[in-house]
Amino acid sequence: MVFRAIVTFSEPLNRKDKILPVWNSRKQIKTYQNVIYQNKFLIKDKVVLDVGAGTGILSLFCAKAGAKHVYAVCLHYFWRLLNPMASLMFGTVCMVLTCVDTVDQKLMVTDSRLLKTMDISKMSSGDASFTAPFKLVAQRNDYIHARVAYFDVSFTMCHKLLGFSTGPKSRATQTVMYLEDVLTICEGETITGSMSVSYNKKNPRDVDIELSYSLNGQHSKISRTQHYKMR
Repeated sequence: MVFRAIVTFSEPLNRKDKILPVWNSRKQIKTYQNVIYQNKFLIKDKVVLDVGAGTGILSLFCAKAGAKHVYAVCLHYFWRLLNPMASLMFGTVCMVLTCVDTVDQKLMVTDSRLLKTMDISKMSSGDASFTAPFKLVAQRNDYIHARVAYFDVSFTMCHKLLGFSTGPKSRATQTVMYLEDVLTICEGETITGSMSVSYNKKNPRDVDIELSYSLNGQHSKISRTQHYKMR
């Protein structure tokens, strides 16, 4: 399995409900997000009033940009639109599901690091759970929205070595872990941390992932631990 840092964007909600016009255009919502995140000095320590907040997505952007207080005002639809898995109105999200998606190689911002090599012919059941450190170096100035993990498989017992990759350099299916913060990173800066993978105790078909990362850069200074569940 190889772990990389990437720039990627979350997809808009797949809804056609007329009361959610803000989601009708991916370009629109991305523009709003970029304006807020890339101009945090306009928001930081300010009081923000979001009238007609709808889902509250713009209010959440402002809160993450450092607003002192955010007041989201909406006439109705409140309980019907709340997603119980991602309701930030009532506190911190304690569990986030990973997204299995394809990530283009040109979106990669850092180099990659090998986390774990497993030999199925020799490993025991407990070997699938592990913690591995990593250090990623930025290859260019950019923004990081997520990290991606993938695995390569080699059939070494074959007469001719065969295998496949789920990484960005192939027809890929990666596990994307979106970050709570957008990281502004400069070329040559490093992200350090560790990633823990283990089977869920209640449901062994689920995988629990703990991602710890730190960046002490020119524009972003952060140290955070996030938890994910892969199903």
